[in-house]
Parts: sequence; structure tokens; C-alpha cells
Amino acid sequence: MTAPLASLCYRFGRFELQPDEVPARFICPVATKRTIRFIALLGLCAAYLQGGLDKLLNFGTAVAEAQHFDLPFAPVIAAATIVTELTGSALILSGVYRWYGALWLAGFTLIATFVANRFWEIPQPDRFMVENSFFEHLGLVGGLLLVAWHDLRERYPQVAGEQHARSRARV
Repeated sequence: MTAPLASLCYRFGRFELQPDEVPARFICPVATKRTIRFIALLGLCAAYLQGGLDKLLNFGTAVAEAQHFDLPFAPVIAAATIVTELTGSALILSGVYRWYGALWLAGFTLIATFVANRFWEIPQPDRFMVENSFFEHLGLVGGLLLVAWHDLRERYPQVAGEQHARSRARV
């Protein structure tokens, strides 16, 4: 750090912050609250909660959706989808085996995305919306993997710490 830049450092407690770190000093106390974490997890699970409840309340429509995609044993697939969407969301929101619920929903979403959003088979202009949906669902998978990653690091720091130390050494 150069001398002029060092003189611009702000001192908070025992830590020196660079000018560009000052906003984090004020945002962190709010953004890291448990309430914000729950709202973020609720937002991530919202589509699964809505989809699971809608399928549960309209089981015939859920079966018709599975049949639309030519899936075998449509009633079984519909029931498994309901269980997956609601149970995976409950695990994530409750914090009980959050990592498991996140991985479960990530795997389900990845499979469902390749079943329901095969944009490469659709001509334009209809392809546009399906292609967007495909990549939006990949974003959900990424968010769910991030939830699992964070939860596993919190729950098993001794195991994650060894992995983390090795990954930092490679950077």
C-alpha cells in the first residue's frame, strides 16, 4: 500500500479499512442479520413452495403436466415432485439438514430443466422464452449449490477447513 493511500485509511476499532471498504462497514450489520438470510432463503424456495402447494391442491393438473412431458408413471412422478418441492424447501427454511434440502432441490431442478426446457428442439420465436427459462433454472441450481456449500462449511468446519486450506493454496 502506498503512503498516500495508507493515509486515507479509516480506523474503526482495531481494523483499518480502505475507503472502498467503508460501505461494507455500514451494510454488513444489516445484510448479515438472520432475518435477511431467512428472506433470501424464502425467495430461493418461493417457486418450489408455490409449485408444490399448487400441485398438491390440483393433483390432476400435476399428473397432466408429467404426462405432457411423456414421463412414465405420471402419478408417481407428480407425487415425488410434490414431496421434493415441499420437503426440500422445508429443510432449507428450517435449517434442519439445509445442505441436504439444497442439494436435493438442485438435483431435481437440474433434471427438470433438461426435461422441460429443451430449447434446442424449439424453433424461433418460441425458443426465446424456453431458453431464458433454461438458464434461469441453472441460476437456481447455482444458488442452491451455494446454500449447500455455506451450510456444510458452517456445520462441518473441521472438514471444510481442510478443504478450504487446500483450495486457498491453489489460488
